Amino acid sequence: MITDWIRRQFRPSTDQNTDLVSCDIAPAEQLTAVGDIHGRLDLLQALLPRLNDQRPLVFVGDYIDRGPYSAQVLRQLHHLSKTSEGRVQCLLGNHEEMLLRFVDDPQRYINLWFHNGGLQTLASFGIPLPSETEISEHGPELAKQLRRAMGKDLLTWLADLPLTWTSGNVALVHAALDPRQPLNEQSRQICLWGHPMFPRLSRCDTQWVVHGHTIVNRPRIRNRVVSIDTGAFASGRLTAVEIQSGSVRFLSTV
Repeated sequence: MITDWIRRQFRPSTDQNTDLVSCDIAPAEQLTAVGDIHGRLDLLQALLPRLNDQRPLVFVGDYIDRGPYSAQVLRQLHHLSKTSEGRVQCLLGNHEEMLLRFVDDPQRYINLWFHNGGLQTLASFGIPLPSETEISEHGPELAKQLRRAMGKDLLTWLADLPLTWTSGNVALVHAALDPRQPLNEQSRQICLWGHPMFPRLSRCDTQWVVHGHTIVNRPRIRNRVVSIDTGAFASGRLTAVEIQSGSVRFLSTV
């Protein structure tokens, strides 16, 4: 089980802030990015008060699945993005993509989504679940109930989330960017699901990339790639990175 693996790998720490890291990163303005939340509303609410509320705040996707409060996380982020006058930006993650595909074509995507935490998301929206042996037979009905529970505004907001967001020489994405391609030529598949050479192969330009999706024991910088998915749903560590010209600083829940 992925949850057990994360718990074995994760090393708890009493230090909530890592050292400031100096580097040649250069956003157009100071900004903050938050890693994969996966239904951990408790961690999101613990982290938000510690973040600078005057900076752009970017969430890098995977708000749902696995953790217990996906519905509540989505509704809070939806509210923040709609009331922040553009300061809060939410990117699409592959788990949101699985939900959207399930809603549109439940029979085709039911197994993919449910095997990756979709059942927890349905439960968070108050949708009664059939027995495990009967789930595949109830895909269309469950999709119908999910559409009703989410409502048109929330579904439309989710479907319209961008894949990337940039500031200066910093690009933010959920999973990865192809290091051999310019920013404006990245495929949806790679942005959401990853690339085998990312971040092992350095980009030829001076672009920095901030991403989630790939779980790391502690936030990491490698080849101008900042990785901030610390497996919050299992580890209890939700990580943010504060970025300004010349340095990054990590903050995490413990």
